Amino acid sequence: MSQVRVRFAPSPTGFFHIGSARTALFNWLYARHTGGTFILRIEDTDKERNSEAFLQVIYDSLNWLGLNWDEGPKVGGSGGGNHGPYRQSERGDVYRQYVNRLRDAGRAYEKDGAIWFKLLGERYEVFDDHRKKTVTKVKLPPVVIEDQIRGRVERMEDEDFVIVRSDGNPVFHLVNVVDDIAMEVSHIIRGEDHLSNTSKHVLLFEGFGMKPPAFAHIPLILKQNGPGKMSKRDQGALIEEYQKRGYLPEALVNFLCLLGWNPGDDREKMPIAEIVRLFDLPGVNQSNARFDDKKLAHMNMAYLLEQPADRFVTLARDFFQRTDTPAARAALATDAAFFRDVMLLSQPKVKGVEELPAYTAYFFTDDFAIDAKVRDKVMAKGDPKARLAELIELLTTADFSSDTAVEETIKALAAKNGLGFGDYQAIARLAVSGSNVGPSITGMFRVLGRERVLARMRRFAAAARDGQP
Repeated sequence: MSQVRVRFAPSPTGFFHIGSARTALFNWLYARHTGGTFILRIEDTDKERNSEAFLQVIYDSLNWLGLNWDEGPKVGGSGGGNHGPYRQSERGDVYRQYVNRLRDAGRAYEKDGAIWFKLLGERYEVFDDHRKKTVTKVKLPPVVIEDQIRGRVERMEDEDFVIVRSDGNPVFHLVNVVDDIAMEVSHIIRGEDHLSNTSKHVLLFEGFGMKPPAFAHIPLILKQNGPGKMSKRDQGALIEEYQKRGYLPEALVNFLCLLGWNPGDDREKMPIAEIVRLFDLPGVNQSNARFDDKKLAHMNMAYLLEQPADRFVTLARDFFQRTDTPAARAALATDAAFFRDVMLLSQPKVKGVEELPAYTAYFFTDDFAIDAKVRDKVMAKGDPKARLAELIELLTTADFSSDTAVEETIKALAAKNGLGFGDYQAIARLAVSGSNVGPSITGMFRVLGRERVLARMRRFAAAARDGQP
């Protein structure tokens, strides 16, 4: 295989869409799979809508996802190269040179202040009912596109088209083709919605006397519910949301890989090195992919469960520091060792770090609410007040050094009274946390410690005697 050179060419006109991330990922994967070059090229010719802030979002999002580029704007450890500039706003001289090449070849002409690309073929005039005017048509055979994913595609082009507007700005079709030629792009991997542009691009390549690159149009990402492509307005469409919510980038990358590609078997969770090894264009589906936030959340949870303790605690602390709530502030104000113990106790139970502030709130304050529905259910079964009194007496001298020690203590009490572990667990959890959900009761007792556990139980028991809880 000759040297593969692929490009991702986003416009800095808005936040980074998940579809753009998937396009960047598929280009990056193909470059890494083939030992090729991944180019980042910025389409920033729209002066009114471009923003340096949005450009920084592109850089930050790609870096967060781990999609380092070999050529392009120099940002951190990515970028550089001999085919720049890599921002279209800095390539005006290049476009003018290529337009002059078309003029010299008789393939471009000026009309109404704009510059048009001239199709080669027999010309005839027809009245266009839609535009209410006579237009010049050109007889051409269909443009054939041998797409690496879609297969053979034929599209008709029968009119000259503008390549430089009357204000002097080159249009999308021209700058893309010129840059792909100048940067020696071998494969164009982009969304299926660009397939309609490809016939014009093929004709431009031929107008420059160049063989077009290989085209590969990847399927669209459909919105979660209902018809249509996922837009920037749809929930879950922006990469920044997942960064803010504490999602793991490797989980999101794994999920995005499966939106339109599969490894040829039923595997879903795979390390990136394995995905790179397996990824190839024939494995990309033709059918559109449906976004599924539940599947993404499940994937994220699977990755979270595998995180080493130090990284999980760091992820948790980073998220708490970005979350300006009383629960988050209370957690950050506690001893670092206690914070770590609480986070690691909760790690197997949460789907994402975004759940942690609410899930762990009662660990960091004694002023927590009692869930009324849970209270009514627990207090209506058996004799919970008696069970709580027995626990208070026993735990005053019990061993809190390990989950096993706490568990054996409660099991022994239950067996002595002919009851089950659950008869004590429900009232204990309610008294200590105000809820019926959370990490293991034994782990909760160990992390909170004897003093906190007993103080909360005694407070609850006193309120129960007074009919308050």
